[in-house]
Amino acid sequence: MRRLSFIAAAGAAGIAIPRAARAQDAPPLRIASLPFDQSGQAYYAQDVDIFTKAGLTCTIATINNGSQIAAAIAGGSLDIGQANIMALAEARERGLAVSLIAGAGEYHAAKPTALMLVEKNSPLREAKDLSGKTVAIGGLKTITQVSVQAWVDDNGGNSELVKFIEMPFPQMEGVLAEGQIDAALMAEPDATAALAVGRTRVIAKPFDAIGKDWLIGGWFAKDDWIAANTSTVRKFVAAMRSSAQWANQHQAASAQILEKYTKVHVGNAVRVVYAEGLDPRAVQPQIDAAARYHLLKTAFPAKTLIWSAT
Repeated sequence: MRRLSFIAAAGAAGIAIPRAARAQDAPPLRIASLPFDQSGQAYYAQDVDIFTKAGLTCTIATINNGSQIAAAIAGGSLDIGQANIMALAEARERGLAVSLIAGAGEYHAAKPTALMLVEKNSPLREAKDLSGKTVAIGGLKTITQVSVQAWVDDNGGNSELVKFIEMPFPQMEGVLAEGQIDAALMAEPDATAALAVGRTRVIAKPFDAIGKDWLIGGWFAKDDWIAANTSTVRKFVAAMRSSAQWANQHQAASAQILEKYTKVHVGNAVRVVYAEGLDPRAVQPQIDAAARYHLLKTAFPAKTLIWSAT
């Protein structure tokens, strides 16, 4: 969930793109995905031949850092990447001409995929208790930080009094249990794994402060590349819709594929629901939250970030 940043295109040259098993003679579509559940559609589409049926041959690079994906897209060594909406909105505001072409994982309050945990015997119970405390998040100035800020401010606390530190999700449970931090916002599958150890408990669902139902991330490309490859983009969008529908109906099978490509154990984690379309109303909450906490200069209509197929 790291921010997209403007790294020189030369910085993307070192990213290795794996070979594709070609279904046709056309050059492969070069895709980058983050190793998270919310980004899983490309893996499923590759593994169950959705790409092939759509007439696409694809390579998929699994890249941990969103800024590297942005640099590779900007430099032309990748065609399509995955990122969260807030990061894309920031990139667009800073001058990178990119557009959303398909939705990825969604957040639903009834099925939360991110939880804020505290040590089991911690005295922290409500938002105001976090004043002067340290909260670990997946990335500074990202959706993870903004969600905690919004939850604190909306529930009687003051987020300006909270100290945030960036930390990989898998490390958070141990650090929290040792008392080195006071709370941690953890995404799945790490949240479920941490709770299973029995040393932590849930204090909040901060993503609820962004909205009850909204789009976490999506697939994007440069506007000029989209314009030059409209037929391919249409095929990719259709494939992502088919992959979302398949994964939403086959969670056990999709978990195995996700583990195969990302090497991340899914276990009993709460699974992401994948967007089967791209609705501006699901995109707007992150844009508004980013503007509220000054990651954007101002909010803007979500539809301007979305590619129009017409």
